[in-house]
Amino acid sequence: MTTSTELKITGMTCSHCVKAVESALNEVEGVAAVQVQLESGTARVQGQTDVNDLLAAVRGEGYGAEVLA
Repeated sequence: MTTSTELKITGMTCSHCVKAVESALNEVEGVAAVQVQLESGTARVQGQTDVNDLLAAVRGEGYGAEVLA
């Protein structure tokens, strides 16, 4: 079963930031798809993943991240 997780990402200012966040999230085991939106500052991740791994991946790139309810 695939789940969807939405994250609030802070610190993104350009398309390079979006690519960095997308790349980091795609490297997390179990991720099937990633959509990052600069304008809304959000990322939607689909797949079988641990949310803590997603948060750590984004934070490891230097951006803030939290799970949206």
